[in-house]
Amino acid sequence: MKLTIIGTGYVGLVTGTCFAEVGHQVICVDNNESKVKLLQSGGIPIYEPGLEELVKKNVAAGRLRFTASTKDGVENSDIIFIAVPTPPLPDGAVDLSFIEGVAREIAASMTSYKIVVDKSTVPVKTGDKVAETIKRYCKAKVEFDVVSNPEFLREGFAVEDLMKPDRVVIGVRSQRPVAAMKEVYTPFNAPIIVTDINSAELIKHAANSFLALKISYINAISVICEASGANVQEVANGIGLDARIGRRFLDAGLGFGGSCFPKDLSAFIKISDQLGYDFALLKEVQRINAQQMERFFKKITETLWVLKDKKIGVLGLAFKQNTDDVRSSPAIDLCQRLQKEGAILRVHDPKAMDKAKDVLKNVTYVENMNDVADGCDALVVATEWPEFKKLDLERTRKALTHPILFDGRNLFDLLEMEKLGFIYKSVGR
Repeated sequence: MKLTIIGTGYVGLVTGTCFAEVGHQVICVDNNESKVKLLQSGGIPIYEPGLEELVKKNVAAGRLRFTASTKDGVENSDIIFIAVPTPPLPDGAVDLSFIEGVAREIAASMTSYKIVVDKSTVPVKTGDKVAETIKRYCKAKVEFDVVSNPEFLREGFAVEDLMKPDRVVIGVRSQRPVAAMKEVYTPFNAPIIVTDINSAELIKHAANSFLALKISYINAISVICEASGANVQEVANGIGLDARIGRRFLDAGLGFGGSCFPKDLSAFIKISDQLGYDFALLKEVQRINAQQMERFFKKITETLWVLKDKKIGVLGLAFKQNTDDVRSSPAIDLCQRLQKEGAILRVHDPKAMDKAKDVLKNVTYVENMNDVADGCDALVVATEWPEFKKLDLERTRKALTHPILFDGRNLFDLLEMEKLGFIYKSVGR
């Protein structure tokens, strides 16, 4: 099928590339001409495992191309996916100006029937606004359909999630676009849920808020574990094997971050307020998440006492493993808190250091994780990169002026760290 994706961020670029991989003809549009030129030249603006190879493969096969022209994308496709940012506003609501702007551009370029698909995460009833906007600004007065097709991609696993989705949600106002949308997703061999647009839009916010709730729940349990001498990992394993609960998203740590969970949680609370419901449960999820960082930071200050002029090594800057995304990263937040208290930082991340340099200044960026601890008073693990489990612990202990390691992701074994002579502080253990 002939498809256009407007927006080449994490969602748009992965979606367009995977659509091309299963045989569709895909045009990816972005108004950032330098990004388009980078993609056209074979470069890639983000790190996502497996994505670069797929982009090159499908560009070479002629199934994937990039342009800065919305008109080009609309004229040469039957279905247009909107995958532009929906950033948060100060009050927790969502900035829909990018959505509105793209809807106007699509309307101005339409000369025949098109299916316009909201892929971006948007508040309920946004589909109605997109339809109103297109109708208002489409001079050709052609027919069209607006569809909601929320994404459920995890950064770091986005290619896998799109190629093997748990489900595909299609929200429609009529049955006219259903067959075409099903044809888009047929190659992915996944359950397809067809529902109304409002339900589809709510599914995304409800899903992310529930996952955030699971994370905050196990973080709250970690506090009880520390107070009682229990081990949160053992508790998580015990409850996670219950098929009704599941083990995923039950890892205690510094709390959730990134561009999705905090934003979607705030947006869902705001949406609920506007609909007349005080979603107090989700407000508590936010509070627990904030408290988790406070507790971990307190562990550091209680152990090291005065942080001014203390040298601290930090492993991890991305908000999670397998990504270079540092937006709303707990690791960056922790680094900035340490800096505010006067600490001197040496930091490392396998993929996110270049992007971190835009937001984290006056630190020493170290290329090898085994060199981070050199001359430091303590080492902090802030992101759950699997590579960090291979850290040379004997070398690290000798490199530290004091063998203190704060593990915000519970990567290491308690008994092993004790045998090696570390003063080891983790979460909920």
